[in-house]
Amino acid sequence: MKKTALTIACLVFLLTLPDFVPALAHYKSFDWAMAPQVLEFTPRRASVNPVEDEAHRLRPDLDPASYSTHRLLDPKHNLDSFFAALRRTEMKEPGAVTRVVHYGDSPTTADLITADVRTLLQQQFGDGGHGFHLIARPWAWYAHRGIDSDSDGWKIDPANQSQVRDGLYGLGGVSFRGGEGAAARLKLRQPGHAGVEISYLSEPGAGSFAVYADRQLLDTVSTAGERRGPQFVRVALPEKAKRLEVRVVSGSVRLFGVQLEKPGPGVVYSSLGLNGAYVSVLARFFDGEHWAEQLKHHRPHLVIINYGTNESMYQDFIDKVYSKELGTVIRRVREAVPEASLLIMSPMDRGRRDSSGDITTVPLLPRLVAMQERMASEQGVAFFNTFQAMGGPGTMGKWYSAEPRLVGADFIHPMPAGARIVGNLLYKALLDGYNKYKLKGMQQKLALSKAASKGKGRKQP
Repeated sequence: MKKTALTIACLVFLLTLPDFVPALAHYKSFDWAMAPQVLEFTPRRASVNPVEDEAHRLRPDLDPASYSTHRLLDPKHNLDSFFAALRRTEMKEPGAVTRVVHYGDSPTTADLITADVRTLLQQQFGDGGHGFHLIARPWAWYAHRGIDSDSDGWKIDPANQSQVRDGLYGLGGVSFRGGEGAAARLKLRQPGHAGVEISYLSEPGAGSFAVYADRQLLDTVSTAGERRGPQFVRVALPEKAKRLEVRVVSGSVRLFGVQLEKPGPGVVYSSLGLNGAYVSVLARFFDGEHWAEQLKHHRPHLVIINYGTNESMYQDFIDKVYSKELGTVIRRVREAVPEASLLIMSPMDRGRRDSSGDITTVPLLPRLVAMQERMASEQGVAFFNTFQAMGGPGTMGKWYSAEPRLVGADFIHPMPAGARIVGNLLYKALLDGYNKYKLKGMQQKLALSKAASKGKGRKQP
């Protein structure tokens, strides 16, 4: 009996702990507000169409009418350069690889949303490779679809939780310091990548690392250099390589990540998520020159900035700081890669329980989304309103009532099925914009052709 009581007490303690320890919020698995509903069942109100309503409640992700195409806002046609790259890829021009980098917060660390967009774009335009992956897993939930990873021996410094504080975090926002024996291992579920590029920090007196594919040594790289700065080394991979390993063989090294690409044509979609990230990470925590070098090297055709969830609880920050920080990010991206398109993607809905027990949208979120839309318009960049596209206020309440649930018990982090909804919404919006871009191009060509024909007719005697 004592063991049973102790087991129940331990279970209750573990279920309760995430409610009181912020660092464990991601592990919240039980919503205590639901307990009274178990003890005192309240029947739902009668419905005119009970079968259809219940089907929609249980699986809103299967109701196409609920998620029609939500168009991108891009009055200045900032996305045209991205669409032009997609057009070259679609026409299968030699080596035409379209690259996207997507900066986001905790859902992006697990490749949620981004994995679905990547898959859909690659199905439509071709597979250009996985893209960027951090050297190791900074968080237990860091994962990328199509890649299994494990590592040991690294000192890990995310930009927003770093001890080094020098702003040097590579493209993905995390620095990895390791001595001899530190190793990172990646298993590629889909082989066919032609090469892997490792990004690292070169500095005087630094050590060396080796690169292996399926236990075969491919290259040994010294990271020592006369000056301190980012460097990149590309290593060709055997055609059917499935397992990669990067191992420190001497001294101490500082690595950032790997870039996996295929020959193309195709799309490369890099998921760059930081747990707990907010707009200031890119505005202030990243060293400007270092980040600019990373962006220039990777040559993205589209940069997506997808923050806002973590800021949505802080009124003073939103009112006094947010616009300035977002403006700094836009300026930094433009200065680094002026030819790239830039898309501001709003956060998803964020829910909370109100005094009546209903799950409602946090009050500051709509204001923040409106601020992002206004900033995008003023700066002449594109904007995607994720919040409205997924259903607007109260969506997380509906998602939490779905079976299976589409969002976790924190009403913030989507389950895979919920992330798939958002990924599909973004993909449909991008594809809708791309089709309009092609149509406009065809209309312009037709107008020019008609004008040329009229001109020839006038010249004939």
